[in-house]
Amino acid sequence: MTQFSPQDYQMMSRAIKLAYRGRFTTTPNPNVGCVITKEGEVVGEGYHFKAGEPHAEVHALAMAGSLAQGATAYVTLEPCSHYGRTPPCAKGLIDAGIKKVVCAMSDPNPQVAGQGFELLRQAGIEVSVGLLEDEARKLNRGFLKKMETKMPFVQLKMAASLDGQTALANGQSQWITGPEARRDVQLFRAQASAILSTSQTVIEDDASLNVRWSELPNSVTSVLSEPQLRQPKRAILDTHSRLTPLLKLYQAGGEIIHISPSQGEINAPICEGKVDLNWTLKTLADEHQVNHVWVEAGATLASSMIKQQLVDELIIYLAPKLMGADGRGLIGALGLTSMQDVIDLEIDDIRLVGQDIRIIARPVYK
Repeated sequence: MTQFSPQDYQMMSRAIKLAYRGRFTTTPNPNVGCVITKEGEVVGEGYHFKAGEPHAEVHALAMAGSLAQGATAYVTLEPCSHYGRTPPCAKGLIDAGIKKVVCAMSDPNPQVAGQGFELLRQAGIEVSVGLLEDEARKLNRGFLKKMETKMPFVQLKMAASLDGQTALANGQSQWITGPEARRDVQLFRAQASAILSTSQTVIEDDASLNVRWSELPNSVTSVLSEPQLRQPKRAILDTHSRLTPLLKLYQAGGEIIHISPSQGEINAPICEGKVDLNWTLKTLADEHQVNHVWVEAGATLASSMIKQQLVDELIIYLAPKLMGADGRGLIGALGLTSMQDVIDLEIDDIRLVGQDIRIIARPVYK
């Protein structure tokens, strides 16, 4: 087993932090960071910003210049070995004279999948793999899931009163949560490849479902300009063809994927009277390069996705309000008849966002 030094950990942590800067722009490519050191000093660093543009290693090598000769490169993901829209990064590291590469993890992309490491080793470069791999995987949950399962990573967002209601009996729901929570949602939306919702939600709320630049935190707007921000695709389930061009959804700009049994960009099959969700997610991943889906919809879609075990992570906002049992519930019927069948949640984070409680949890499917 490879023994890593304190400096190795420090430099890989720095590379991971750099990689996170690309999370609003890189999809469908992974987020990758690279740090190059020589004699204990950082001489080059960079991160991947956008598909089709130079990879992290290219930026770091350009900064290092001639100092890359005999240096060590720390990379969060296996350097690519194939010619795509950019040349292979493994070859760039070899040509620059890098002596050692420390990498967090291998790339599951079949076009890479160990071939990058093999190229480096054949060129006489020392390669060590596995440093901070868990942290590196968190960088690219959507990319990795799509490569490994052909399905996107799915986050389901829900908001409710403290007694679990999403609207009053008459349908009124704006606003349950406070402005801080609504701004927090914009940050999550901005990191997704696509926002999935239903025509009912779009029509009831006249929702645009885009990312509102004015509500993003300074941590984003200080490093990106508004034109650089990638608006996620908006994928709308429309079983009964209710969408019309007059809706605000169509006035906000950006790509809309209309999912309907008969007249959509995706002509989806029907399963039990509704659009087949499993088929739809696979199609979004395969044909539309979607690797990370953010779901905003009502209780019916939420329960369907949970019952079909399609949700990877729940983002739940609970407002300090009571709305009563005559309101509309957070989750639709799951059809459970035994406590042994209830869906347990692994809670990863709980915090106050303004006056609202935000819970991030993972369903534990039986």
